[in-house]
Amino acid sequence: MSTTTQTRTNGRAPNHATPTFGNPDLPPQGRVNTQGNPESLRSDGPHNEVIESQFPSQMDPPATDISTQPFFWSSFNISPKRIQNGGWARELTSEDFAISEEIAGVNMHLAPGGIRELHWHQTGEWAIMTAGKCRITTIDAEGRPSVDDVEEGDLWFFPPGLPHSLQGLGPKGAEFVLAFDDGRQSESNTLLVTDWIAHTPPDVLSKNFGVPKEVFKNIPLNNLWIFQGEEPGELEADRAASRVERGTDPVIFRLSRSKPVRENSGGRIQVADSRNFKITTVAAALVTIEPGGMREMHWHPNADEWQYFLRGQARMTVFNTGPRATTNDFRPGDVGVVRKNFGHYVENTGKDVMQFLELFRSSRYEEVSLANWFSHLPPELLMQHLNLTREDVEMFPKGSRGVVPV
Repeated sequence: MSTTTQTRTNGRAPNHATPTFGNPDLPPQGRVNTQGNPESLRSDGPHNEVIESQFPSQMDPPATDISTQPFFWSSFNISPKRIQNGGWARELTSEDFAISEEIAGVNMHLAPGGIRELHWHQTGEWAIMTAGKCRITTIDAEGRPSVDDVEEGDLWFFPPGLPHSLQGLGPKGAEFVLAFDDGRQSESNTLLVTDWIAHTPPDVLSKNFGVPKEVFKNIPLNNLWIFQGEEPGELEADRAASRVERGTDPVIFRLSRSKPVRENSGGRIQVADSRNFKITTVAAALVTIEPGGMREMHWHPNADEWQYFLRGQARMTVFNTGPRATTNDFRPGDVGVVRKNFGHYVENTGKDVMQFLELFRSSRYEEVSLANWFSHLPPELLMQHLNLTREDVEMFPKGSRGVVPV
């Protein structure tokens, strides 16, 4: 009996098709197993057609998917915006997205001159600019300041406890994604300088700064968080006023302009970790995949992978113990999480370039490629595992490609 033309018994399709390549499980899963019994696919209950259209691989999964596992998709597109005069922010923490235990994300916009007020965190703050320009300021634990301008494709990193500010620049302000190295970190749970000043006795403020306490009579009594300010002047003037010194470890990195670690006709991978961006404790890869290309089958042995999709369309299957395999679809603004050591691949399913970020709560980027592993095995060992011939093995790629060529 073939799986494409199933015989019927007493007017009913058999419950157990013979497992075949591309459909290996019992009980069988996927649309392919319902041939001859279309009632198996009936769905007459309420539908949200808009949501269904975004998840074709959930509505009609491949027959190689098996069982279930925690949902690894979320999106800033479904996160409410906190809006103030000067900008807005929306976030995804482990409270919203349970699987995201190692990293929390924030998507923020600042208008030209809009300021994210002076503050600091109990966690590290990694960020990538996705549009516009931004001026950032910080000071390190040795008291050395940094003032920098960043634009699309640039990163910054502030270690835990180091104070900083962000300000949008013209003509369109700044939009960026922040990643904190703790899934519980909320953008609304930061240490704000206006809060501290407002909740410190005036005589203590006077003593601390060596000025009359009346200097502070007009301070804001509620925190500012995001507020509209005047657009700053020239970068070099702000650097001079802040007494920026040479030799301070850079807090920014031009990721999109960096040399790829992998590149071929299928796309490229650009990496920022502590080997080329000394200050960071969050490793990152910017992955660009051409139409028809695919991020090769691989896994990461040192941390969960937090993904942010920048452009294009993607489909990802995650393989887990059990076995479990689940496929989902992603579009710009979506977020995915793949647990440490879980196998996965990411396909470009659109007609345009697809691009996404891979982030890890680790100072170093680490990856294991399935193809690279196979290429370093004794051929006979691989042949016996997968019923291959030596000629089959000779056709396999020799090493890791990162992105499959097209």
